[in-house]
Amino acid sequence: MFNKFLMKRKVLSGLLTAIILLILSIAGIYVLLWQFPDMAMEYFGPAFIGKNQRNIFYYIHPFVISACLLWLWSRLRSLFKGSTFVRSLKFGLTYTAIATVPYMLLIYSAMDVSVLIILSWLLFGFLEATAAAIIFNLLYSK
Repeated sequence: MFNKFLMKRKVLSGLLTAIILLILSIAGIYVLLWQFPDMAMEYFGPAFIGKNQRNIFYYIHPFVISACLLWLWSRLRSLFKGSTFVRSLKFGLTYTAIATVPYMLLIYSAMDVSVLIILSWLLFGFLEATAAAIIFNLLYSK
């Protein structure tokens, strides 16, 4: 009985996290367009695929990453001490250092994108993991 409750709690926190990450990523597009139009124009360059049929992956990404981050959080949460915010920041920094930084170096070496684009993706990966950890802290860790 308790295991079913815990599983439902995990699934619900994962879905809620996915929806919030989707909202954050869509909001990020608008912030990019309004605040950094020159950087936004780089997305229309030859380094990026302009095929509309692949755009669905942009909307699927938050659901995949939230499931992965939930799994990672369930394995590592006991390592992070402090308040909800501090634990979430530590998780976000850990995820960024282990997963995001190496891929950003790989992408920068293989694609014709600016350092500013890479830094924005790095920041977004950190914010994504930190936001997910805040939700997991509040809903799942109790």
